[in-house]
Amino acid sequence: MNIRLDNKIAVVTGAASGIGLACSNLLAQSGAKVALVDINRDGLVEALKAVQKKGTAKSYQLDVTKVPAIAPVVTKIRQEMGEIDILVCSAGINIPKLANEVTEADWDAVLTVNTKGLFFCNQAVAVQSMIPRKSGVIVNIASQMGLVGGPKRAPYCASKGGVILLTYSEAVEWAQYNIRINAVAPTFIRTPLSEKFLSDPDFMSYVMESIPLGRLAKVEDVASAVCFLVSDEANMITGTTLSVDGGWTAK
Repeated sequence: MNIRLDNKIAVVTGAASGIGLACSNLLAQSGAKVALVDINRDGLVEALKAVQKKGTAKSYQLDVTKVPAIAPVVTKIRQEMGEIDILVCSAGINIPKLANEVTEADWDAVLTVNTKGLFFCNQAVAVQSMIPRKSGVIVNIASQMGLVGGPKRAPYCASKGGVILLTYSEAVEWAQYNIRINAVAPTFIRTPLSEKFLSDPDFMSYVMESIPLGRLAKVEDVASAVCFLVSDEANMITGTTLSVDGGWTAK
């Protein structure tokens, strides 16, 4: 990509692996200074080594389900790296179960990470760094499963549908502060989160039959979409969802 983000300060949650790590790598390669945020301390160590080969980066441990801990981490990032220009919220989990087998604990776990934690990360960065400066870009990683239903994904679909609609709401509210907010909705990708169910031949067949392009996405496909949306090339795009799904949701 020819997009340049030189000297922008970018925060990425869920940065230790998968989509978050790919976004961190491409943001750093594009010139941004990247704050890698994740609950996984050991994963952050390895991720930081990888991203620092592309550019400037620091790591910060955070459990996004601990809402009171979010604002202090944002403050620390601002103190150590500078005011935040870009936020990419990629932290997420899934607990695949049939709807009639989902427990309250399952529901709470998925919604708390995927929607509640994401929202309060958005809020903390906006309130501390973007609203006062009337500048900033946020990309929330949703999912095609926030746009369509899927088997064994009732809480996950609910959480990602929530991500999409809160993205729209924030975009409308915070446009007055020149903050752009969009969502990216990927199809299935081989990541540590998805490997278990993609190894099931029947489920894999279902997935491949559902993607008109006939292939899984790559984390780099999502990272490219994110980097476009946070760049000046997308400066009139806000309050929308960019599907990176090989045509799944077009059917």
